[in-house]
Amino acid sequence: MAKHRPFDDPRVKALFDTFPRTLRADVLTLRDLIFDTASRTDGVGALTETLKWGQPAYLPRKPRTGSTIRIGALSGQGGRYAMFVHCQTTLVSNFRQLYEGQLAFEGNRAIALMRGEALPRAPLQHCIALALTYHARPRRR
Repeated sequence: MAKHRPFDDPRVKALFDTFPRTLRADVLTLRDLIFDTASRTDGVGALTETLKWGQPAYLPRKPRTGSTIRIGALSGQGGRYAMFVHCQTTLVSNFRQLYEGQLAFEGNRAIALMRGEALPRAPLQHCIALALTYHARPRRR
């Protein structure tokens, strides 16, 4: 089994332990990609890993930098899981404009992924970076 980043918060680890065994490696890989992308993205800095809405959640420790990213299974959709962002942002709309046909989307709240399939690393890293810098970037009016 792959070596994944250790957990600082035992509550978050306990939640990951509740993911079905068939999905756990995938969600842990997504978690690692979020941390790796944050470390490589200018202005993001360290992340806080916590629980929000019953899901593992990631946000920059520096205030007013980015929007929270969450990881969770998609209810009633078998082996699908997702990277969720706040539904009242323009993030998923922006992701669609950039990656329609390369990524699958769930409404205005998530990028949907399939258990056992390789992560689309480059587009996903770009989307993670956009989410983690959402509030730090200037807005067009």
